[in-house]
Amino acid sequence: MSIRIIVAGPRGRMGSTAIEMIKNEPNFQLVACLDRKNNGKRLKDISDIHPLDVPIFDHPDECFKTVQADIFLDLTIPEVGYRHAKSALQHHIRTVIGTSGLTNDQINDLTKLARNHRVGCIIAPNFAIGAVLMMQFAKFAAQYFPNVEIIEKHHDQKVDAPSGTALKTVDMIRETREKMQQGHPDEYETVSGARGGNIDGIPIHSVRLPGLVAHQQVIFGGNGQTLTISHDSLNRHSFMDGMKLAIHHVMSLRELIYGLENILEPIEHNQNKKRAH
Repeated sequence: MSIRIIVAGPRGRMGSTAIEMIKNEPNFQLVACLDRKNNGKRLKDISDIHPLDVPIFDHPDECFKTVQADIFLDLTIPEVGYRHAKSALQHHIRTVIGTSGLTNDQINDLTKLARNHRVGCIIAPNFAIGAVLMMQFAKFAAQYFPNVEIIEKHHDQKVDAPSGTALKTVDMIRETREKMQQGHPDEYETVSGARGGNIDGIPIHSVRLPGLVAHQQVIFGGNGQTLTISHDSLNRHSFMDGMKLAIHHVMSLRELIYGLENILEPIEHNQNKKRAH
């Protein structure tokens, strides 16, 4: 049986790559798109790359009432993605959000909504499996290297800074690292912002340049040594394996999960399952 998917953001580079992935997956079916500019058109009318006879809506409520779907996949911007996700959950449509920059209040609101409606939802600040592992490794390293800074680099069309991946990395590091102030106690900036943003004493530096896709370094410092954990997405295909994983996993959920790391299974667990069969 096919998993019927609605995609928001089909004109974006991530949305276009996601549609390509859906086309190539035998058990996925694209059934509609949400796009603020092309209401009433078909995807084939606006895309030479994806000449699919799929309806486009500009209003989520109309889309979710009109089209039968199993999954709503949002790849837009934070405020729009939040409104879309609220509507999808209220219409009992499982939701996967690849939108970076949602606030804690918005995440909490969607968590309550998913729980009340018993509908699965996954928010993934980063779909790249390597990036998720980078965050997991950083969480572990912070137990032994509490002095840490983050440098995240993205393309110059990204609107939020720092990235959702950087913020999620900080959240995970804070689970194993006590709040502390790093550096010289009398440190000051001769140029405002030179030391980046700061959460619980962890500086975060954001770079935005054309030519970049998505990159992050988590740099730890200790006595006579440094440890750098880094990840680079060289193109948007790097996000597709994690996106497929989220789509399959959300089908069995009745609550919200924040972060792809919460649905990755350890290798030994997978091996045990194989032995059991």
